[in-house]
Amino acid sequence: MSLNAPVYSDIHCHLSFPDFDLDRDRVIADLRAAGVQFLIDPGTGVETNRKSIELAGKYDFIFSNVGLHPHETNEPLTPELFDELAAQARSAKVVGIGEIGLDYHWPHDPALQQAAFREMLRMAIKLDLPVVIHCRDAWPDMLRILSEERSSGLRGAMHCFSGDLDMARRCLALGLKISIPGTVTYKKSPLPDVVASVGLGDLCSETDAPYLAPVPKRGKRNEPAFVAHTVRKIADHRSEPFEEVAEALVRNAVALFGLR
Repeated sequence: MSLNAPVYSDIHCHLSFPDFDLDRDRVIADLRAAGVQFLIDPGTGVETNRKSIELAGKYDFIFSNVGLHPHETNEPLTPELFDELAAQARSAKVVGIGEIGLDYHWPHDPALQQAAFREMLRMAIKLDLPVVIHCRDAWPDMLRILSEERSSGLRGAMHCFSGDLDMARRCLALGLKISIPGTVTYKKSPLPDVVASVGLGDLCSETDAPYLAPVPKRGKRNEPAFVAHTVRKIADHRSEPFEEVAEALVRNAVALFGLR
């Protein structure tokens, strides 16, 4: 990779979602023109996992994660469901287990969320895949379960990180990287202190598109090409050269997800 042209990685982009059905080809062309080397498209349940795997199969620079989002845990959590998820996770372009986690913001049964989260963590350990974790208004239970289910093989990223520096350090101690979305560009974000204080090797970049577009695109549908704005803000807060930060974030993602 040359430092003359910035390169980017987007480790969490819902490009297979219906939001992109009308212009997905254009969005893909734009992200390649912008210098995005690869992106990882996460599923949130059996059907979205299938679409993610199908999309990844069409492009050598798109990869898939297989997940069971906490909002999908109102469905019966049967052994057959987890068998199907495990079968999907063995697909060739799947590089992680996610999007999984806990979300207490909306009325989804916490007990079911926790049970599903444990099963998916165990699946990741069994399959030797990194995890990509969603956490909203559930930090105490999240950290407790991660500590209880932790093994020498557990690794991954806290997707769309929204905590403070103390929370970031606790996640890092559990073997997880901190994935920074476009909210780092927002005025009231706690993320500037986080990205300035942890090691560059502890960070990844993402868009969470179509959600959370960064400034100056805030209010619009987010797109993977917009990750450049997030990376520039990370570099600004670290007072480090933009191109070097961008390249380091790509290296971090390649190492975490075993990409070639």
